[in-house]
Amino acid sequence: MNIAFFLVPKKNIIFLKENATMRQALERMEYHSYSAVPLIDDEGKYVGTITEGDLLWKLKNTPGLTFQNTEDIVLSEVEQHVQNLPVTIDAQMEDLITRAVVQNFVPVVDDQQIFIGIVRRREMIEYCSKLLIERRTESTND
Repeated sequence: MNIAFFLVPKKNIIFLKENATMRQALERMEYHSYSAVPLIDDEGKYVGTITEGDLLWKLKNTPGLTFQNTEDIVLSEVEQHVQNLPVTIDAQMEDLITRAVVQNFVPVVDDQQIFIGIVRRREMIEYCSKLLIERRTESTND
């Protein structure tokens, strides 16, 4: 199965540039009810995923940092505690499933490492569920 079938293109998702501020990240994540968002650099390359936990740890471990002055901290200064590894658009379904065990979404890049979208865990689970149901139906019809 080609993973492009499951791809949610970059234009349809929320992502942030690594030079965005903590405040921008917090506000966008709250507005969209996301707990993690892909980060890209100025060239459009995927550089990681920022999570609520990363932002909370930065807030906790930075003396004097409050919500009001999070606009002074750029996301490239926030340590990422979880590495959401991307796959290329020609990856196999097995690669996606392996990553989906620990990631809510899998970032997808092209052969130049340019971020082109994500595959959400939900779609992968639905796909696997459909396959299981089809196999069960086939085996009961035999």
